[in-house]
Amino acid sequence: MFQNCTFGIMWEIYQQQFKAYLQLERSLAENSVEAYLQDVEKLKQYLQPIGISSVSAIQLQDLEAFLLFLHELGLSPYSQARIVSGLKSFFRFLLTEEIISRDPSELLEGPKLGRKLPDVLSLHEIEELFQSIDHSTPEGMRNRSMLETLYSSGLRVSELCQLRVSNVYMEEGFLKVVGKGNKERFVPIGSDALRYLKIYLQEIRNHMPVAAGHENMVYLNRRGKSLSRVMVFMIIKEAATKAGIRKVVSPHTFRHSFATHLIEGGADLRAVQEMLGHSSITTTEIYTHLDREYLKEVIHTFHPRSQSKPRL
Repeated sequence: MFQNCTFGIMWEIYQQQFKAYLQLERSLAENSVEAYLQDVEKLKQYLQPIGISSVSAIQLQDLEAFLLFLHELGLSPYSQARIVSGLKSFFRFLLTEEIISRDPSELLEGPKLGRKLPDVLSLHEIEELFQSIDHSTPEGMRNRSMLETLYSSGLRVSELCQLRVSNVYMEEGFLKVVGKGNKERFVPIGSDALRYLKIYLQEIRNHMPVAAGHENMVYLNRRGKSLSRVMVFMIIKEAATKAGIRKVVSPHTFRHSFATHLIEGGADLRAVQEMLGHSSITTTEIYTHLDREYLKEVIHTFHPRSQSKPRL
């Protein structure tokens, strides 16, 4: 515990020195400085729980494991490459200042960047896709709620299809989902998604015939049965086509976009890891369980569609 505390204090000092270096010696714009500092902060969030006691103890394999962590969270290759660039600048600074005697990032390689666009949607594309849905039909309102939920909570398509009414906690702003290996977790749901979910449940689903055995399922097809994975894929593909989005868009695209937008907005890596339902990505199987209210705060603070808005 003492080592972790000392590591955190010294890291903060190095960050402040690095900030001054970027501002005064490299004369970078404020946005660029903040981006570099966020990259360094992300690395600290990853390293501190796994017992790294000082910057001089950081090895190349620690940085490679960090990149794997980002990849499995769903961060796009372009975002990973930008973070690698920021970290290399940080370690070069530490080396120049003789804070470290070797640069662990010297041989660190970023992801291969091909010409194919990563399957992450921009905020503008997310908005365009949502607006392409016909809200005048029951299916349209269901689809809007469904896609808002995918993007707001980072669910897997199987978790969305199996979402149960009894596992929606409106007042608390949480969903209980069953992930891989039948592991249950609670995930916060953003304010926009919660509004559309309420509308769908109260104004659409309440008036639908429900097939036997599907009474507790949230998202239903016209026959009153739970939606299949294939149907969700088709709904998303149709919406993307109407919105004029040329990328290959799937349910997992929303999950990747959820993670990317949160992380790039400054959200805590461990909080995003827990919300996505990932087991430990490190070889030591370290897993941090975070307070649910904190996870909810992360969504409301960093998710681009969770600011306070007037009710519909």
